Amino acid sequence: MNKKPWGFGMNKALGQNWILLRGLARESGHWGDFVPLLQSAFPNARITLLDLPGTGCFYQEKSPSSIKAITGSVRRHALDSGLLQQPVTILALSLGAMVAWEWMHRYPEDICGAVLMNTSFADVSPFYQRLRWQSYTDFIALATTRNLHKRESGILQLTSNRRNISRDGVYAENLSGTGSAISRDGVYAASQSGTGAAQYKQITRAWEKIQSERPISLKNSVRQMIAAATYRAGDIKSRQPVLLLNGLGDRLVAPACSESIHEKWRLPLRRHLWAGHDLTLDDGAWVVRQLKDWLDQKSFIHHEDTKK
Repeated sequence: MNKKPWGFGMNKALGQNWILLRGLARESGHWGDFVPLLQSAFPNARITLLDLPGTGCFYQEKSPSSIKAITGSVRRHALDSGLLQQPVTILALSLGAMVAWEWMHRYPEDICGAVLMNTSFADVSPFYQRLRWQSYTDFIALATTRNLHKRESGILQLTSNRRNISRDGVYAENLSGTGSAISRDGVYAASQSGTGAAQYKQITRAWEKIQSERPISLKNSVRQMIAAATYRAGDIKSRQPVLLLNGLGDRLVAPACSESIHEKWRLPLRRHLWAGHDLTLDDGAWVVRQLKDWLDQKSFIHHEDTKK
């Protein structure tokens, strides 16, 4: 009797048990308003935010300096929390997406699929694309400053292209659906005078509070940077379905990095025309639409396979 291919029944689990992973020097609190938006789109799903070692609730721990070791730590926390009793779908940003990729390859039975946002691999893209040279000076200055407001405000300017947040004002125009005010139900509402500036202050204050309560140390930030800079994904394509998302306005990691991953493994890639590195902050509603569309496609494929 022929065995069914790995993952034949896994598509049923896609989108039922989410784990969310953030990127470099960020923690679960930085998902902000995206979490209730995602939950409203998938009301029956379990959504869990996991912190990387050295961040969030683990801010007092020492962060490993390799993605392999970070992945092992994250997986242990997931096991201890009973999150792997069913296959999980991972949604991950930047460094978190490297962890997701490593996790899928080392423990494929844990994961039924992943969505990787604005990420890069050392053996796929050159270093000057992985951290865009135009941002070197700003990035180093922000990593070393002790002024909490200046650091969090600067990170927001570097990673987000929402209206009135971008330093250069390129995205400050009132375009339909681009960085306008977020209404109570998470849908972008029409822009109002001063709304962008008010949101900028609100987000900066929230990020300052996170950093004051659960500070990530400079040493842990450096260890994470080393882990990200040296991570090599290998040549083997994951057996699980993977969706790539990127923002063409990303000023931290060149969009070409996602393009290179897409081309190497022929993974589906969906591009946001103006969003920056923090894709769920800039346009969480767009991200949710891509997730729903991707899951609907996978559900259809599974349904067709079961009829054969």
